Order: sequence, then structure tokens, then C-alpha cells
Amino acid sequence: MLDKAKLFAEKAHEGQQRKGSGEPYIIHPIQVAETLHQAGCSIEVVCAGYLHDVVEDTAYDISDIENEFGKEIAHLVASHTEDKSKTWTERKQHTIDTVKKGSKDVKYLILADKLDNLLSTEKELEKHGNKVWNNFNAGYEKQEWYYESVANYMYEGFLKAETPDFFQKYEKAVARVFG
Repeated sequence: MLDKAKLFAEKAHEGQQRKGSGEPYIIHPIQVAETLHQAGCSIEVVCAGYLHDVVEDTAYDISDIENEFGKEIAHLVASHTEDKSKTWTERKQHTIDTVKKGSKDVKYLILADKLDNLLSTEKELEKHGNKVWNNFNAGYEKQEWYYESVANYMYEGFLKAETPDFFQKYEKAVARVFG
């Protein structure tokens, strides 16, 4: 199942590049899935890591994910898929609300994704400085609000001791990028 999800994501994201860095886009979902795998998440969550941006950023829809991978993986992907018809602030508030109220598996998926985004941003900041913020739909202040808001709610429903290491890595990355 993991190989199938990775291949599906590779095909779906073929030719796409990451914002700012120009790296092949597929590197991002692979890193998200690897973070989830290393944390000991279920196969379904790791598969969702590979597939998390497919519906949002490609021609595939959630029914394609469900048909190929089943309801559980489709649910995870759907819970993390942004509605691009909404404003940036509405989309990010939805993610914050999902982190606040979502299941542990949904939180794992969102936090692994946001961690990889932060690490990529941090790398680009080291190379290019603050002009990196021009690559985003929202600048530094709004990005700071978003990533800090996610951090504020990521432990909801967990005992801090039971969270995977990447939650702490997320907090540290937020502090480095925005501190």
C-alpha cells in the first residue's frame, strides 16, 4: 500500500515544483510520509502523508483517493485538503480548527506537513533572506500567526509525553523561523 501511495503521488505531482526552491514537488510528500513513518504512525497515516496534497494541487479528487486507497485514507486526506475557493485566512483558520478538534491521526498528518513546510522555509531563509516571504500568498506576520496558532492547539487531546518527537521539532522550527 505504501509503494502504491508513493507512486500515485509521484504521478499526480509530476512536473510540479516547490514554491521558492524550485525543487521537484514530490520531495515534500515523501518527507512528510517519512516523518510519519519514523514516528510509528499507521500505514494509513503514512499513505495519507504521500497523498495529502494530491486533491488540493492536482487534477485528482477525493473520490479518486477513496477508490484507490479506501475510506480511511480518503478521510485523512480530505480533512487536510484546503478549499482553494476560500481566502488564505479562511483556509488557514480551517486548518487551525482541524488541529484543535481533529483526531490524533489528522493532527499527525497536519503537523508533519507543516513541519516540512517550516524546514523548507527555514532553508530558503538561510539562502535568500527575508525576500522569501514574497513567495507566499501571505507575508511574515500572517505566516507567523498561522504557524504559531497551529502550535497552540497541537497538543489538544494528547498528553505531551505521548506526542511524537516531531511535535517538539515543529515548536523549535516555529521559534527559529519566527522567533
